[in-house]
Amino acid sequence: MTARVVLLVTSPRLPVGLLTAAAWDVVRGNPVLAGAESELTAAVRAAGAEVTVPDGPPVPALLHAAAAHGAAVWLAGPAGDESLARELGLRLAREPGLAELELMYGSWDPPGARLLDAVEVMDRLASPGGDPWKRAQTHRSLAGYLIEECYEAYDAIGADDTDALREELGDVLLQVLLHARMAEELPDGARWTVDDVAGGLVDKMIRRNPHVFADDRATTLDEITANWERIKRAEKARDSVLDGIAPSLPALALAAKILDRAGRAGLTVPLPAADPPDGARLDPEARLGAELLAAVAAARAADLDPEAALRRAALAYADAIRAAEHTAPRP
Repeated sequence: MTARVVLLVTSPRLPVGLLTAAAWDVVRGNPVLAGAESELTAAVRAAGAEVTVPDGPPVPALLHAAAAHGAAVWLAGPAGDESLARELGLRLAREPGLAELELMYGSWDPPGARLLDAVEVMDRLASPGGDPWKRAQTHRSLAGYLIEECYEAYDAIGADDTDALREELGDVLLQVLLHARMAEELPDGARWTVDDVAGGLVDKMIRRNPHVFADDRATTLDEITANWERIKRAEKARDSVLDGIAPSLPALALAAKILDRAGRAGLTVPLPAADPPDGARLDPEARLGAELLAAVAAARAADLDPEAALRRAALAYADAIRAAEHTAPRP
């Protein structure tokens, strides 16, 4: 009967010892070898299995154990031990009678597992001995980077470039992780972590989507939106329908948001007139502002996004300028 070598691969992002039933059966029933001592080797030993870390080359030791016992298990390290798997595969390709090779997954990365890696990397960068630049930052010094990265993601969406969007969202996530890591060093009572950020988001998503997580009967988009607004109002005691609008929004987007909130609240407030009926004359900036606000209101009535419209026109004009630069005579 041909000996059997099992390469047992586990997720380094899950608690040690969290293995499938098949994986526990194979480690309890056969000798186990590993490249180094670890929390996983300790957990396997604690469960009653025999684990050995070879002093010499691992492949001959693994094949010897398989030949002696009929089967042997290699407990792969966090990186998967690809070099050992390659060496073992080449050896068995040359001498197929030595053993049969089987790859077994004792545990798998859950969706979002690489987020744990991102948190770990950020912790190292922002801890003593890490990156001096990151350790020197404050929430305020990073504020501009957060806006910049969001705009770059916005541009990728506008360009329908999903590869660029993936990269830019990573840069946005970097800002989230860095702010959360910095908050771990706030004074007692003000301190919070990335888990607090994620936990608050999870609670909010569940609370504001009762049509998914509870027994709410909302089925249409209008009903779902109305529920969202009702729940949001109950969560946040606000004195005005405009509370929560970020004043730092770009001016056109800010105007559109204000008009949208007023419209949803059923409020009808006259727009400022560029030519007041009382004959008063506005200064040029106030007159221009009134005209622009009227244009934003007209865009909203036409279900158009004024910020996107102006951006599109400005970028098209920029293209025209670049084209003219190639044809205009140089001064």
